[in-house]
Amino acid sequence: MVIIGGIIGWLAGMITGRDIPFGIVGNIIAGFVGSWLGSLILGNWGPVVAGYAIIPALIDAIVSVFILSLVLKSTCKASE
Repeated sequence: MVIIGGIIGWLAGMITGRDIPFGIVGNIIAGFVGSWLGSLILGNWGPVVAGYAIIPALIDAIVSVFILSLVLKSTCKASE
């Protein structure tokens, strides 16, 4: 489950072209959380792998990586 969540986070980072602090590890964490939220918010439709419905998990992971990258970059700039 962690591996699939990590892969989804990595894919979300690649699709958005955004990096969040901590690089790939940050994308994996954001993707893991986004995958979990995607299953809760969008439901379990589409192919399911390791307990994750891939399509909703990827959609929400993309949104999560995008939003998290914006928030963290703005807070980093504000603290400089």
